Amino acid sequence: METSVRKPVAPFYAVAVVWLVCGLLLPLYAPLHYVLVAAASVGVFALTSALCKNAGTIGDTEQAAPKAEEKPKEESTGNPGLDKMLKDGRLAIQEMKRLDDNIADPGISADIVRLEQVCQKIFDEVKRDPKKLPQIRRFMDYYLPTTLKLLNSYDRMSGTGVSGENIDSTLAKVEGMMRTVVAAFEKQLDSLYGAEALDISTDITVLETMMAREGLAGDQMKAGPTAKDGTDIKLEL
Repeated sequence: METSVRKPVAPFYAVAVVWLVCGLLLPLYAPLHYVLVAAASVGVFALTSALCKNAGTIGDTEQAAPKAEEKPKEESTGNPGLDKMLKDGRLAIQEMKRLDDNIADPGISADIVRLEQVCQKIFDEVKRDPKKLPQIRRFMDYYLPTTLKLLNSYDRMSGTGVSGENIDSTLAKVEGMMRTVVAAFEKQLDSLYGAEALDISTDITVLETMMAREGLAGDQMKAGPTAKDGTDIKLEL
């Protein structure tokens, strides 16, 4: 942005006041009088300008004002359901990072890091193949937010610095539950590859069957005697 200089108007007002006062108090009928008033005006103008020197400029004032940090515009995939999943996923990952920073327990911290890794892989896989979005509906609507709720409760209670029946019992329950949660999240990720694993298994079965039928598999790959002298030379591939 270009800086536009704003000239202070106070010096001009000051000069006008000098002429007004001198015109009322002094008989301005000789050239010398005008010269004296003009000299006084120059001095007043210079003094007032010096006092207003730090008034600043319009551009400087606007530039100095802190600008609100602009959030990066989120790209749309054209699929509203997928866009919502990706947005909720980013927020969940951010919350996990915050909880990991806040919670001092190394075991819980390690579980949170693992959850973060697994969740990111789930989101990436669904983004790659949006047809898998229905498979994680319950995961996004219940399992993930409930896990974050439990971790937030753990974060608040562990940060109190107080040991009591309710606090200690709750912390122990969350700690005992986290391994089960990690295993469940890993199973959710594994389930996304179920159809692909079935397709690969079917392709392998068909491939083996066709190779066996064409004599390209198993013992049929062995060739019988080929030398004219009858030597029993076999080639195995």
